[in-house]
Amino acid sequence: MNLISSPGKPLQGLAELPGDKSLSHRAALLAALAEGESRIDHFLASGVTQVMLDALTALGVSWQLEHSQLVVQGHGLRGLSTPAASLNCGNSATTMRFLAGALATAGISAVLDGSAGLRRRPMDRIVNPLQQMGVSIQATDGCAPLVLQPSRFPLRVIDYTLPVASAQVKTCLLLAALAAGGPCVLHEPGFSRDHTERMLRSMGVLVTSTRQGTNDHTQYETRLTPPRPLVLSPFSLSLPGDFSSAAFLIVGALITPGSAITIQEVGLNPGRTGLLDALLSMGADICITGQCTRQGEPVGNLVVRHSQLYSTRVNGEQVVRMIDEFPIFAVAAAFAEGATEVSDALELRNKESDRISALCQELRTLGVQADESPDGFIIQGGAPLQGGTTSPHGDHRLAMSLAVAGCAAQAPVAIQQAEIISESYPEFVPTLQGLGAHFEEQR
Repeated sequence: MNLISSPGKPLQGLAELPGDKSLSHRAALLAALAEGESRIDHFLASGVTQVMLDALTALGVSWQLEHSQLVVQGHGLRGLSTPAASLNCGNSATTMRFLAGALATAGISAVLDGSAGLRRRPMDRIVNPLQQMGVSIQATDGCAPLVLQPSRFPLRVIDYTLPVASAQVKTCLLLAALAAGGPCVLHEPGFSRDHTERMLRSMGVLVTSTRQGTNDHTQYETRLTPPRPLVLSPFSLSLPGDFSSAAFLIVGALITPGSAITIQEVGLNPGRTGLLDALLSMGADICITGQCTRQGEPVGNLVVRHSQLYSTRVNGEQVVRMIDEFPIFAVAAAFAEGATEVSDALELRNKESDRISALCQELRTLGVQADESPDGFIIQGGAPLQGGTTSPHGDHRLAMSLAVAGCAAQAPVAIQQAEIISESYPEFVPTLQGLGAHFEEQR
């Protein structure tokens, strides 16, 4: 399917978001590891969460999804069944890394595999520390497929420093740490999203997080003490709206003249809102209202108005806090006056696409001066964006970002193979159309 995004009316009105993708992944898996029935409202039903649910089925876990409510019958930390075939993680590195940690705790044999794109993504970052814990796990040239065999229980205690801040790696190791013989400690060079820690605390697990060091040498320490007895409590919760999905609506309103929108009940976990800080530093008119805490997660409404944006620099710890939002941030930078520079973002080359290369290539197609560096890019903004035909490179976030760019370009932007959008935000097109955007699908 090709998606044609054309400039048109301002974006106006109220928008509701799908449930948070990161929380949906965690909630489904942790519910499976709990003892008893858990209920999750506002669960995100999408391509990337479906592969997690399919994996749970293969592991003997019963679940039912009606509309956006997921009910899971948890079998306990050691209650997963050996799957009859390889677990297909699709294109989701989150699913693969989370399952690796859960399977290490369950102590069963399994093979984790996925798409050709997923097989290119680095897995040694979880394999090496898991092996240090005594987990029998092997990668294939540092990547998937991953092969796990039963390990001696309990797993070894670990005090481990992650080379880069990563919520996926941290979550994998925290799940494995549940089966360790004592407290495990993880150190990160930056602050990564802490959804897993918050959810585990709500289930009765002792998890502490502290910041250590000076501003120049900061580390973040997470310590997990395994529960005794080894039982997780089931839960009932309603997930907030996905900030990464909100990001496309935010930037769409900022760059489209005359726009004013309100996005309701957005998850505002501080590990996720680096984009918000970057846009505010560029002069964005964004106001947070109705702030509250829901099941341990901060939530609020975002009021966004069209704004004149100016260039900025993003580097260091902020990169981790907006790692999923760089495709849409690059679109905002293209509409900002001056040169916006991103560095310390080498991890972008290991996402669903090489996001540094793909972003710069597609923005150049639209007439933007976009130059790669080894760990980032420089975008010279302010010139009107041309129309053109673009490719998302198999990357759902790049596809949506290019569609948003078309809302304020000088001519229509065509996105090839746009069906990839359904991987994370199936309602993207109708949501933006409801706000006034003009899209046309060509099959």
